[in-house]
Amino acid sequence: MIGKIVGAIVGKNVAKNVRGVGGTTGALLGAGAPFLLRRMGPLGLAAAAVGGYALKRMNRRKP
Repeated sequence: MIGKIVGAIVGKNVAKNVRGVGGTTGALLGAGAPFLLRRMGPLGLAAAAVGGYALKRMNRRKP
């Protein structure tokens, strides 16, 4: 339960930086994130980390 609360707070804060995602949507995504991370397993978690890094690099190159 504490993980969902922390995830919701983090999701709300992330939603402030992402265009098109409101605070409530970010909180719901953050609350669901711990469930998804448990279901993905170590290989899925590594793939998500690499994908996030690649997305960050791609966004940084655009003017």
